[in-house]
Amino acid sequence: MGVVVGVFVGLQIRRGISTDVLFLMALVIVTITGVINPHEALAGFSNPAVLTIAGLLAVAAGLRTTGVLDWVGQHLLGSARTERAALLRLAPTLIVASAFMLNTALVAMMMPVVIDWCRRRNLSPSRLLMPLSYLVILGGVCTLIGTSTTLVVNGILRDQHANYMQGEQTADIVAPERTSDTETADTFAVGIAPMSLFELGKVGLPCAVVGGLFLLTFGPSLLPNRTDIVEQVGEKRREYLVELFVQDHCSLIGKSIEEAGLRHLPGLFLIEIDRAGEVITPVSPENKIQSADRLVFTGIVSTIVDLEKIPGLVPVAESTSDETPVVQRRRHLTEVVLSRTSPLIGTTVRDANFRQRYNAAVVAVHRNGVRLTNKIGNIELEPGDTLLLQTRGGFVRNYRNSRDFYLVSAIEGSEPRRHEKMAIAAVLLGVLIVWLSLTSWLGTGGVTAGISSTAIASLAVACMMILMRCMRVSDARAAIDLQMLITIAAALGLGKALTASGAANLVADTLVGLAGQQPWLLLVIIYLLAVCFTETISNNAVAAMLIPIAIALAFQGGLNPRPFIMAVSLAASLSFITPIGYQTNLMVMGPGGYRPRDYLKCGLPLAIVVAITAMLLIPPFYGPLLP
Repeated sequence: MGVVVGVFVGLQIRRGISTDVLFLMALVIVTITGVINPHEALAGFSNPAVLTIAGLLAVAAGLRTTGVLDWVGQHLLGSARTERAALLRLAPTLIVASAFMLNTALVAMMMPVVIDWCRRRNLSPSRLLMPLSYLVILGGVCTLIGTSTTLVVNGILRDQHANYMQGEQTADIVAPERTSDTETADTFAVGIAPMSLFELGKVGLPCAVVGGLFLLTFGPSLLPNRTDIVEQVGEKRREYLVELFVQDHCSLIGKSIEEAGLRHLPGLFLIEIDRAGEVITPVSPENKIQSADRLVFTGIVSTIVDLEKIPGLVPVAESTSDETPVVQRRRHLTEVVLSRTSPLIGTTVRDANFRQRYNAAVVAVHRNGVRLTNKIGNIELEPGDTLLLQTRGGFVRNYRNSRDFYLVSAIEGSEPRRHEKMAIAAVLLGVLIVWLSLTSWLGTGGVTAGISSTAIASLAVACMMILMRCMRVSDARAAIDLQMLITIAAALGLGKALTASGAANLVADTLVGLAGQQPWLLLVIIYLLAVCFTETISNNAVAAMLIPIAIALAFQGGLNPRPFIMAVSLAASLSFITPIGYQTNLMVMGPGGYRPRDYLKCGLPLAIVVAITAMLLIPPFYGPLLP
């Protein structure tokens, strides 16, 4: 108990300390002192829940790399005109999507889409990013695989149930002969059995609906309206001249400039359209986009990167290249500043032979203080010009110290999309969802043991995405959040120490003594305990440590353990009040310009509404509190 308290205190007084290191230190201490043996301490690292999460994070990277998420974002918010219309579209979509995808992965995918839409509509991202996080959290409790927390809970239940059915001591609360009352023993065995795919959704879905309605009705009045930091410095950002080519298969063909979303781009202005030598300028919103059009823009690099994610819209330099799609995918956007000694000074972009000299192509040009309106190929280069180049991976390393350039830097997030693999990635996502759904009905033994494993399902689909070239191995590795996985694995070992040492029983006895013969009060206490803890430390760690306590609580009070397990599962997953309580809240804090009090103002009422809903529905849906 002292080690666990030390972890809590350490996280509060040392905000800069790494969470995974702190939990690892705690795990080492309880192992060295003999509370648990090394096998028990390290078992969390091979837990199926941890491996399932790793596989799902890699799958999410494949969906992002192939442009599936870009496509979803464009169709989800493309025609929405107001903040309320955007929320009405986001609420049902995010709740359904997050039921089958990990919350952190989904927020990482949707955040750029929402920010881009806000900039196009001149709205502050602070109006939508917090609801984005909250809606994804709400949807995550609708199924077993919606959030990593429920996967962790199910892993604990699988171990506890297996030990109990084998007649072993489970969580230090059940003797080897289990109990003399066969009926009570059977009820208890059912109560600690692993969850099915949709079992949590019996209460999770009503909570998500109630929470979503709260955000739609009361949320707008509770959310801050802060100017986007990027927009505040917009006038100081470099403006490039860029020329993009419309390929035959481009999704924008036949759409007007307004319908294609090119009318109010953040920090980007469409100067002209070059159509077979005929120049259309100024460009009106009604102008239709045709195949082989050359669209000339002037604006900032971040929006240029976003435009290149549209299938069939490529830089003119790439459209005239004879490189294969595989070679083109290896290219990245890089910024260079021409030095006074550069051999390119005085030549036009067309005559500079960038491809022969540097194996690179000029995508855009910026000249400080001057808005360039000429065609890129006709621009005569001068010292200090900033060029946006499409380069191979080793360009930055090879030319960082070259006298031709003052500065060489890579553009983050500019990797080209593998649009030709989009359909394959979408099919593999469908396969994963069906497979994960089937794991709940397949047996855990015999010939179906491998197929019924959620870890095998997620890892298999992740491997298929790599084999089908939807993403590179390096993409999959980069997507796996080692800090989160190590924290979960270490917390599982710490939870085992709580039960093995008898600390879980001690806490349970204390709570039973406080509540007396009022099981409903015990349910409220364990729910509130989980809410308070999950707002201060990792939600996965809270679940790993409180589930044994919940089981002990039910046993000591002679109660049905299922409602208490579900209460912890829900409360540990539904974190709205603080930015550090859940990873998605922390992810949107910077881009949304939020302060801690913003989460308290909007999240506290939401947490109260959801808690009341859960408390009213858990007993009737998961059996009476008394067995």
